[in-house]
Amino acid sequence: ERRREDHGDETDMTTVSSPAFWEDLYQRHGDGWELGGPAPALVDFVEATPPPRGRVAVPGCGRGPDVRYLASRGYDALGFDFADDAIRAARALAAREGSAATFERHDLFTLDRDYPNAFDGVWEYTCFCAIDPARRPEYVQVTRRILRPGGWFLASFYPIRQTGGGPPFPMSRAEIRRRFAPWFRFERAFAPLRTVPRRSAQEWMVFARKTC
Repeated sequence: ERRREDHGDETDMTTVSSPAFWEDLYQRHGDGWELGGPAPALVDFVEATPPPRGRVAVPGCGRGPDVRYLASRGYDALGFDFADDAIRAARALAAREGSAATFERHDLFTLDRDYPNAFDGVWEYTCFCAIDPARRPEYVQVTRRILRPGGWFLASFYPIRQTGGGPPFPMSRAEIRRRFAPWFRFERAFAPLRTVPRRSAQEWMVFARKTC
């Protein structure tokens, strides 16, 4: 079966919020968002201007290539996903590579209950676009609450477009600023130099700091 990144306009929003939806995609190899290695935008940013080291959360980590990359660069990286298959694979890959990355099966929307003010940074990629768009305000609040005062938020938002089905669900730069600006100070925002070819011109890199 061909891997897909966009599941069309027919997606039932109740299924997107269910672990079973994502378990099914992993089991039938419908996980087209998985790159098999760290996101080019993350690698370029960290190699050029690394955020302060510390404890970093990676929500919606999938099989964990970004988490393992961050761990290899000296971050205490913890990946979260609520798909069992993803977490099992992530742990197996980390063990095979001797990576210090750790992984936990967890619902993104309850992270703030178990990890209040627990992280120095958050890396976001293909998680915000995968959730029900109606829950984006919840995502922002969870991200804010798990970060320590002054903590950093690094994201490569995708897909930057106006229409289309999902997941991934489209978004705009204006929406991202509107949702995050009350709680975060945008320090850098730009189109990444390198991206996945099929996502060309659809990614927007943001580095921000928690302000309240």
